[in-house]
Amino acid sequence: MKINDTRRISGVNPYQKQNEAKAAATTERKRQTDEVKISAEAMEMLSHSRLNDADRTQRIQELKNQVSSGTYKVDADKLADKVLPFIR
Repeated sequence: MKINDTRRISGVNPYQKQNEAKAAATTERKRQTDEVKISAEAMEMLSHSRLNDADRTQRIQELKNQVSSGTYKVDADKLADKVLPFIR
């Protein structure tokens, strides 16, 4: 007769392995960090947009002035041409 049967010892707490797995997953999640990598193409696009930033700022200011003074006019045909593909 075996007094110390190894199969019966693990039967005492059948959820022990699940608890250990959850604890290990929790500590692993704590160690993980988010990371962002910007490609060379994206960096090039960003530097290009910064170079043209002065022109863009000037154009935006002109549009704001036109809208605030009421002289900004929308071409209905161009607007319809741009919106039509999204409606279909």
